[in-house]
Amino acid sequence: MAAAAAVGAVGAVGAVVGIGQAIAGALPTHRQCDIEVVNECTTYTLCNPKTYTSSGNCTTPLQPTIAPLKSGNAAFQKTPDTAKGTVGVFTYDLLNMCRNQTAEKIAVMFSVPYDFNLYSNWYAVGVFNKSKKCDYDLYCEMYYNKDITFVRGKASGGVLTFEGKQVTIMATMSDAHQPVMKVHVMQI
Repeated sequence: MAAAAAVGAVGAVGAVVGIGQAIAGALPTHRQCDIEVVNECTTYTLCNPKTYTSSGNCTTPLQPTIAPLKSGNAAFQKTPDTAKGTVGVFTYDLLNMCRNQTAEKIAVMFSVPYDFNLYSNWYAVGVFNKSKKCDYDLYCEMYYNKDITFVRGKASGGVLTFEGKQVTIMATMSDAHQPVMKVHVMQI
């Protein structure tokens, strides 16, 4: 009798494990954010890119420079086998080609969470002083705070537009587990 009960218990555990595996297999767990940066300026080159990731890593690096009227791509994804998404920030120096000097720095923050039951995709764009570091502090500033140097929104909220002294930045982000972000930098 005990042997029959043990066999029944093992069978029940096997069924539960099988159901759990089926549910886990049906849930998307890969998180990746593909980003396109378009430089629509005629006087400014985007150069000297820096990245900071609070979670995940950069799998396709930013272009070293994005010349006027050109574009570049990057990809960030979650660290495999972790229950975390991919979140971070990147910057480009805004190089004035006529004066051969850096005018300002643009920054782009992205947050693609692992758990969409608790969190949402967020993003932000802004223009900062050229001395601004691309680090944890910048990420936290753009994710948690409000300031006149950037705008932030949910991916489901439409276009973000920020106007600086030299450029306007417009950005969109799809509201998905593997979102696409499009960032356009336009000269004022």
